[in-house]
Amino acid sequence: MLVMHYTDMLSAEEAVARLCDADARVSAHYVVSEAGEVFQLVEENQRAWHAGESHWRGSNAINARSIGIEIANRGHSHDYPAFPMEQMQAVAQLSKEILARHAIPERNVVAHSDVAFLRKMDPGEKFDWKFLAREGVGLFPFGAPKLTGTELHRNDTGTQVMRLQTSLANWGYGLKLDGEYGEKTQQCVIAFQRHYRPENIDGVWDNECAGLLAALHGLV
Repeated sequence: MLVMHYTDMLSAEEAVARLCDADARVSAHYVVSEAGEVFQLVEENQRAWHAGESHWRGSNAINARSIGIEIANRGHSHDYPAFPMEQMQAVAQLSKEILARHAIPERNVVAHSDVAFLRKMDPGEKFDWKFLAREGVGLFPFGAPKLTGTELHRNDTGTQVMRLQTSLANWGYGLKLDGEYGEKTQQCVIAFQRHYRPENIDGVWDNECAGLLAALHGLV
């Protein structure tokens, strides 16, 4: 797996210092600065402690099976600026080099918020997943048509919710299939929207979201 994060710190230098501090008990394989400079902190064949409690496609041991890239960005707690193009280009180039060295399926190029949607929101809605996909990194459902169906909201229950949960879980999300559109399902939908529909993150499952997810399933 390849997991994208933001640092949620004021500078790349501050993030590198923390990630190299044994007392912090966190680490990552790479940091990419705002200007596109790449720092390697952990060898790719070694485990880094970047994902925390997480889940993707049936596995909870994400740290043991992933490479983590921390992208320098102040994050939602510090006004959340856009990612400069120089930085995105560096992330794309680094990712392509990693993918060339490892058998990582395209659907396993994910956000921290995908694998830990109850805890994390990084790298967030301003991260340019479309650009990465056009560069050959990960999948994006370009041109997905909307699917007519039932709109689902918080507190809805029943068969339609179960079908949604099953489809999200089949894509990879660690979501319990209970037929209840509670907090966990809503947060999972928000994570999906951050990645694939960043212009409207409302936690409501609608025809556009359904079309995007169906298109993703059609790409694999």
